[in-house]
Amino acid sequence: MQSGPVRRREFITMLGGAAAAWPFVVRAQQPAMPVIGVLDGGPVDSRVMAPFRQGLSDVGYVDGQNVTIDYRWAEGQYDKLPELAADLVRRQVSVIAVPSNTPASLAAKAATATIPIVFSVGDDPVRLGLVASLNRPGGNATGMNFFIGELAAKRLGLLHELIPAASRIAVLANPTDAIRTATNVRDLEAAARAFGLQIHIFKASTNAEIDAAFSAIIREGADGLFVLPDSFFATRRVQLTILAARHIVPATYGQRDYAEAGGLMSYGTNLAESRRQVGVYTGRVLKGEKPADLPVLQPTKFEFVINLQTAKTLGITVPPMLLARADEVIE
Repeated sequence: MQSGPVRRREFITMLGGAAAAWPFVVRAQQPAMPVIGVLDGGPVDSRVMAPFRQGLSDVGYVDGQNVTIDYRWAEGQYDKLPELAADLVRRQVSVIAVPSNTPASLAAKAATATIPIVFSVGDDPVRLGLVASLNRPGGNATGMNFFIGELAAKRLGLLHELIPAASRIAVLANPTDAIRTATNVRDLEAAARAFGLQIHIFKASTNAEIDAAFSAIIREGADGLFVLPDSFFATRRVQLTILAARHIVPATYGQRDYAEAGGLMSYGTNLAESRRQVGVYTGRVLKGEKPADLPVLQPTKFEFVINLQTAKTLGITVPPMLLARADEVIE
């Protein structure tokens, strides 16, 4: 018969072994880190992701610490978006975030009716079929509507004020974004009639096609250029603004990035703030809130930027009243 002290030593040894094993058991029981699938129609772009990450951080999520971000970029080839979205669905990500791209938002919505989606689009998300209504989205998607499409008339009006003698306006569109292009062209045609302007559509979806479109624009004698909102064009903003300056074509754009790159003028919402809000909403969804209950957010501030240096290069005198209305003048 074993003595009491021996049994106590055995018990203590067993207890110590169990205690040593506890951390491994606890770690095994901890839930896996949630995964955010980011889908975008453009190339890898830090301008898109920095504000999105900031929004996530604002609600307590940091990539690599308590959440993993899995990226899918279409590199401007929108026909790849359905497969990229399907790949995220197969991976069973916790939420799909689209920081700023309408085709990618539509691809995500078509790929899943169950995984939460947080989007940022420049067109009416109700008309696009992303949500049932702005206040009560009702499905698995919600996000931001940053109004780039709806501001077409305002932007055309500002260009008309800057070059009142213009009558023929070229419109540069990306044919691979067919749904949004059709909507924006329809809005522009209505606005052009109100201003007594004629618009002519030129299409481009590659660098070479952009060069060819400018040659055609010059050949047809356009007085000005209206660049439709598009992620591919945004990544080619330096090419676009250089060509516009080289061919002396007054052009208007939907993002301040163009004006900062040498474009004549821009009018639109602060996209960095929209992308940050996508990050905030994504974090709130991860915390358990449902997209159906989160209203689609809309911006309240719009930025009008004039590049005065470019205007001088083009030989354009900016009316003082127009300068006074600008939120920023680049000199």
